[in-house]
Amino acid sequence: MMRHSRLILVACCALSLTACMGGKKVPPTLLTLTSEAPAPASISRSAAPGEAITIDVPVVPKELASTRVPALVGPTAVAFIKDLQWVDAPGKLFQDLLQETTLRTTSRVVLDPNQASLDPGLKLTGTLTRFGYDTAEGMVIVRYDGALASPGGTRVETRRFEAKVPADGTARTVGPALNQAANQVAGEVAQWIGR
Repeated sequence: MMRHSRLILVACCALSLTACMGGKKVPPTLLTLTSEAPAPASISRSAAPGEAITIDVPVVPKELASTRVPALVGPTAVAFIKDLQWVDAPGKLFQDLLQETTLRTTSRVVLDPNQASLDPGLKLTGTLTRFGYDTAEGMVIVRYDGALASPGGTRVETRRFEAKVPADGTARTVGPALNQAANQVAGEVAQWIGR
C-alpha cells in the first residue's frame, strides 16, 4: 500500500511539473548565472547611514518575462532557443549576479530589497532591455539601463551598459555566452556603484 502511494505521488508530481511548463518537455539541464569575480574567503563589512547599496530586480520586457531564452530573428520577431531554459526568471537571476559581483568586487554593504528597511542607502534600479541572442549579429546581447539614486532620492544618475559575445544560436553556445556577457555588464555596474 505504501509503495503504491509513493508511485501515485511521483506520478502526480511529474504531471504537475508538465502542467507548469505548459505541457512542453523540460530540457535536461536548466541555465543559471554564476559570478566570474574572484570570491573572497569571508566578508565582514559595516556601513554608515546612506553608504549601503540596495539592488532591485530589473524591469524586463515581455519576451524576458519567461524562463525561455529569446532569440531576436528580425526587427519585430522573437523566437526561443531550443532546449535552453532559465532556472528562474532572468530579471531575478541578473539581480542575484549584480548583488554577488558588487559584494565581491567593492567594499560596499550590499542589501536585498527585503532588507531595505535597515537602511537602503543608495538604490540601484534599472531595466534589462536585452538578454538573449540576436540572429542578425550572431551575438548574445546583454543591455542594462541602470538608475542610481542617492539616499532620499536627492540625486539620480543613469547609465547604459551593454556587452556582446559571439554565439551560434544553439543551446551549447548561447548559455555560456549569456553568462559571460552578463558578468561583463555586472562588473561594469559594480565599478559604477562602487565608487
